[in-house]
Amino acid sequence: MKVSVKKSMTGGLVGTLAMTIMMYFLAPMMGMPKMDIAASLGNMLGIGWIGGLLTHFINGAVIFPLIYARLLYRALPGTPAVKGLQWGAILWLLAQTVVMPMMGGGVFSSRMGGMLAVAGSLLGHLVYGALLGAIAGRAADGAAQLRPERRVA
Repeated sequence: MKVSVKKSMTGGLVGTLAMTIMMYFLAPMMGMPKMDIAASLGNMLGIGWIGGLLTHFINGAVIFPLIYARLLYRALPGTPAVKGLQWGAILWLLAQTVVMPMMGGGVFSSRMGGMLAVAGSLLGHLVYGALLGAIAGRAADGAAQLRPERRVA
């Protein structure tokens, strides 16, 4: 079964918005360290805070949903939400082992908040993935329901 790229990108946008709100507003209220992905990406790429925020949204709403829709949706097991959770976990692992060290935060955020940052990052990526999967999968499930089944006589 194929999943709609448009619905995947919509899910990615909703997931990125949710993750961003969690980072900037909910995490500090829960005593977690400051997580400013826009500043970190902007500094790493030399494009400033606005450029970092734009990069964060392009990744979350365009690039990652395209990879999910075209390469992973059919390969991952489970319901659409579970597929999205798996993709979120993969993105979290890549963020903590590749991106964070590139940004100077160390492997598993060892120099940028430690275990609280790792836990916050995991939670954010799982919320992102669940929303992406649920919204993208709804299109796939809906399309399957619209097609009448053919019976072989």
